[in-house]
Amino acid sequence: MTANPLYDFDANYADVGRVVAGIDEAGRGPLAGPVVVAAVILPPEPQLAVNDSKTLTEKRRQELAEEIMALPGIRYAVCLRSAAQIDEMNILRATHDAMREAALSVGANYALVDGLAVPRFPMQASFIVKGDAKSASIAAASILAKTRRDQILEELEQVYPGYGFAKHKGYGTAEHLEALRKLGPCPEHRKSFRPVAEATGLLPQQMELSF
Repeated sequence: MTANPLYDFDANYADVGRVVAGIDEAGRGPLAGPVVVAAVILPPEPQLAVNDSKTLTEKRRQELAEEIMALPGIRYAVCLRSAAQIDEMNILRATHDAMREAALSVGANYALVDGLAVPRFPMQASFIVKGDAKSASIAAASILAKTRRDQILEELEQVYPGYGFAKHKGYGTAEHLEALRKLGPCPEHRKSFRPVAEATGLLPQQMELSF
């Protein structure tokens, strides 16, 4: 037993020969930017007080992301699917595709995945609803995915000023919707999402699969 129950949860899956990665995503719901998936294989000895990224302040989340990436023996991968790929594949398939890639990229042979089952997953896995609040490796993945996505949206603020990406990170806030109405969508908007499609005056494609 450790002082952190999230590490104890992961220890239940640590059979001989298993290399266990936690996998989580950030950015399924926003109207702009990529969906980002991280996979993390933590060192065997608990070293950080990781927790679900949604419970952390932005400052603490960034501090933990840097500490996670600096851990001796850490293995992680961050994969994304762009707004254009999301429009082509739909958000669910794009997220699943990035999850499969991340699992393979990090070199795991077993995965703890936040959420519901992912079709055609390339290895044995357990799919855990609200896993970012239960598993240390999923929590670490949620932190890396969220901080990387936030960084991308802050960079997009400089490329496409006027939308407020650095503030709302692409979510459909009143400010963002008003900017969409005034400026129309930029190349980083997901045009298959209804609010973006409505701003263009076009019928959204794939709407039955986008959410």
